[in-house]
Amino acid sequence: MSQSHNMTDYDKTYAEFRLEVPEFFNFAGDVVDKWAQDPQKLAMLWVDDTGNEVRKTFLDLVKASKKLANELTAQGVKRDDVIMVVLPRNTEWWETVTASIRMGALLAPGTTQLTTKELEFRANKSQAACLITTHDIAAKFEQVQDKCPTVKTKIVISRPREGWIFYDEALAAASEQFETVKTRSTDNCLVYFTSGTVGFPKMALHTHASYPIGHQSTGRFWLDLRPEDLHWNVSDTGWAKAAWSSYFGPWNCGAAQFIHHTERFDPVKTLELLERYPITTMCGAPTIYRMLILQDLRAYKFPALRHCVGAGEPLGAEIIEVWKRATGTTIRDGYGQTETVLLAGSFPCIAPRFGSMGKPAPGIDLRVIGNHGEALPPNTEGEIAVRVKPVRPVGLFKEYWKEPDRTAAVFKGDWYLTGDRAHVDEDGYFWFVGRSDDVILTSGYRIGPFEVESALIEHPAVAESAVVSSPDATRGEVVKAFVVLAPGWAPGDELAKELQDHVKKVSAPYKYPRKIEFVEALPKTVSGKIRRVELRNAEWGKG
Repeated sequence: MSQSHNMTDYDKTYAEFRLEVPEFFNFAGDVVDKWAQDPQKLAMLWVDDTGNEVRKTFLDLVKASKKLANELTAQGVKRDDVIMVVLPRNTEWWETVTASIRMGALLAPGTTQLTTKELEFRANKSQAACLITTHDIAAKFEQVQDKCPTVKTKIVISRPREGWIFYDEALAAASEQFETVKTRSTDNCLVYFTSGTVGFPKMALHTHASYPIGHQSTGRFWLDLRPEDLHWNVSDTGWAKAAWSSYFGPWNCGAAQFIHHTERFDPVKTLELLERYPITTMCGAPTIYRMLILQDLRAYKFPALRHCVGAGEPLGAEIIEVWKRATGTTIRDGYGQTETVLLAGSFPCIAPRFGSMGKPAPGIDLRVIGNHGEALPPNTEGEIAVRVKPVRPVGLFKEYWKEPDRTAAVFKGDWYLTGDRAHVDEDGYFWFVGRSDDVILTSGYRIGPFEVESALIEHPAVAESAVVSSPDATRGEVVKAFVVLAPGWAPGDELAKELQDHVKKVSAPYKYPRKIEFVEALPKTVSGKIRRVELRNAEWGKG
């Protein structure tokens, strides 16, 4: 395995690393256009399930984004107007993101799983001027468009639709000449609706420089990318992970992206693609790796793969070990939020500790703090926080747009509060405990769901699990596990008992799930994170 050139000495890099933010910055003009100076340089290799392949250079992307910027301008979309882009992994998504940045509009990406009601909520909350989407979503939007008065421009991809501008037709007629807007670093660039575990989505607002520039450390140090790499982020375009690993991270480094356009995740197809294409680096949610290791990995070769990362929630040691045996690569964990760039990671130059999310990212002063904002000593559980005073780190969001109270609630004293809990060991590795509201208190013990889920996943019967608190007359609350079984296993009392004994053996006995329910599937957020809040509310009779 080739050793990275991007970071060889963590302590030295962490001590010396500084990101400069200029007064003016525009990712389309300053980064995409720079790589396009080499007209042959590949930006993306796109494939679908039927064997179609599309290769796009950075120059292709420059031309398409300038044409789209011209068309949007002609339609009356102005600087600072909100463009909602709700597209799957079509090449148009990358072109739209680039065009929006280029013209100084405010991009609001959304997942294709949005319901009609959610489209209406987002269009009105952000006061979107434009929607760019597919036919299926166009049909959903048409049911509520009368209630969304700000959306004046509607663009559809793939084929014409009545009442909508057809993307291909518009671009064919548009000019390639467009002067990139001179955006200030502090201008608004991107707004992400973040689901959170409770309440309506908030809008996390990012600026033109801090977020794209902040993702230099995501791309260089965690994804470990170089200009010759082909990077595959197995992720939906609708959530912030796409900004991290499908846009700013790789293109900061000049790496090309591998994009697989598909309706649904298929582990077998994924393994075939890793074998067939020269994919060097891969990023996926833990759910994806869990599904991949259930396949017969010995049947596949991974000729080009040198580096893998996981993000969204921590990965158990079992999965990492199985994957390493098959591919020779260690899945490196990373941690951050929709509101941030990478905050911590298991970087290639540090020894991995399985189950840990690694060490703070260069440029980020990350701590575990107590209730009064004090940094806690090692092995003491507290809230993960980012120091924002005296210097606000590059990569942190500006605010929850239009919600000053919600913004004020997460900035306390010198800190931005993540709402996640962890402890740090003596060597500076962070260990995730859970969302503040996911922690289970039973018989005086505090139990993080991840610890129990990690123990369960080590049992061959368990494909996936979610652990929540459940009411109990004696103990107040107890640990309950919802378990999805691996193929070939059947639910029953005997298996439940076996799983309980297994957890007692591999983790502290008090953590074992006193209740186990076998289920077909777990509720998840769009980004693939398990929605424990849904399971917990059902247990406690909260609708």
